Amino acid sequence: MSGRVLVGDSDSWSGGVVSPLAVCVLAPNPSPWTLDGTNTWIVGEPGGACVVIDPGPLGDGHSESIMSTVDERSSHVTAVLLTHGHIDHAEGADELAGRLGVPVRSFRSLSLRNEEVVEVAGAVLRVMLTPGHSSDSVCFVAGNEILTGDTVLGRGTSLVAHPDGRLAEYLESLQALSHVCADAGIERLLPGHGPVIDQPSDVVDYYLRHRLERLEQVRNAMASGATTASEVVDRVYADIPPEVRPAAESTVLAQLAYLEQQD
Repeated sequence: MSGRVLVGDSDSWSGGVVSPLAVCVLAPNPSPWTLDGTNTWIVGEPGGACVVIDPGPLGDGHSESIMSTVDERSSHVTAVLLTHGHIDHAEGADELAGRLGVPVRSFRSLSLRNEEVVEVAGAVLRVMLTPGHSSDSVCFVAGNEILTGDTVLGRGTSLVAHPDGRLAEYLESLQALSHVCADAGIERLLPGHGPVIDQPSDVVDYYLRHRLERLEQVRNAMASGATTASEVVDRVYADIPPEVRPAAESTVLAQLAYLEQQD
């Protein structure tokens, strides 16, 4: 979900090569929910084994674009991996995997495990369980980069998709990402939507501060008489586009559930 814009990320995004290890094939599904579209990542140095992360939606030639990019890099795909199971990331997974003759692997299907290592040319990807946006969200740590799915976006802030997503878990996941960024020399975040993030620690720390600020705003809205998620959105998220109001209400429900647990 797009929200308050982060500094330095307002330029349009069209994907492409971002490092020797990773290239983004941008899916043709832009919207207020998906920003410029879903980022499908091909990870692995050219000429060797690679994985496809988040194949995005079905149709509109996106699978063909992914396969063409793999061919241009003289790579071979060993698996299709999912950061989570939301339709804008996962709908095309089975079709692409069938065409490539490789498995689809995800935390939801239990075919990916926390801390598991997946080998590609030039690096290994470490699976990092990061629930919160959804219960099955994972990130992939690859050298000095982290592929974040919808846990951290390249522009705006992410939805906590209540009731599957939980704010307490999301805060813990952001804290874990903050530690990894600081301790492992992470230079870039490769998000599921929007442009690459070149200041990972700053952005993850902003996400944490922003969530805590929103919680305080929700507390104040309830103290001032708001009694429903819709009324809280009217007071706290008044500047959002109408198209993403359902996402804001879902996040508010997650915030209210969190506050109830804290009482």
